[in-house]
Amino acid sequence: MTSDQPTPAPAAENQGQPNHHAGLFTYVPHPHIHHRKLQGPVKVADQLDKSSPLARLNSRLALIITIAVGSMWAAYIFTVLALVSLPSAIQSHNTIIIVGWIAQTFLQLILLPVIIVGQNIQGAASDKRAQQTYNDAEAVLHEAVQIQAHLAAQDMKLQDQETCLNEIIATLAKAYPGVMDKMTAEGQG
Repeated sequence: MTSDQPTPAPAAENQGQPNHHAGLFTYVPHPHIHHRKLQGPVKVADQLDKSSPLARLNSRLALIITIAVGSMWAAYIFTVLALVSLPSAIQSHNTIIIVGWIAQTFLQLILLPVIIVGQNIQGAASDKRAQQTYNDAEAVLHEAVQIQAHLAAQDMKLQDQETCLNEIIATLAKAYPGVMDKMTAEGQG
C-alpha cells in the first residue's frame, strides 16, 4: 500500500456496524470513511503554509494584511485618498491624465479591497458548503449503514423462513412420498 492510499480502519472503528458473516453479504467499510471522520471537511484556513516558522509567519502576516486591506473600510479610505488627486487631474484638462486617474488611481485603489472582500465572502461560503457537504455525506453514510442493518435483519428472517420451509417439505416428503416425487418431476419438466 502506498502513502497515497488510505489504510484500513481499525477493528474498533467497525464495532456497532453491521457484519453479515452468516448472511449473503459481508459488509466491509471503505477505508476512506475512517480518515474522513478524523479529518473533517477542508477549510480555506487549512491551506495556509505551516511547513516552517518563517512560512507560518509569512502566512500570518499575509492574512493580517489581507484582512486589513480586504475590508470595506479600506475601500472607503482608498476612495478618499483617490479623490484627493481628482481636482489636479480635472484641472489638467488632459484626457490621458483623466483616463489614467480613473484607471490607475480610482479603479485600482477602490477595486482592490472590494475584490478582496468579495473573495473573503466567497471563501466563507465555500467553507460553509464544504461543511454542509461533509454533513450530508455523514448522513448518507449513516443511512447506508442503517439500510445494511435492515437488509441483514431481512436476510436472517429469510434464512429462518427457508429453514422452516425446508423442514415442512422434508416432513411432507416423508408423509407423502409419491406426491412429492410427482411434484418434483413436474417442476423439472
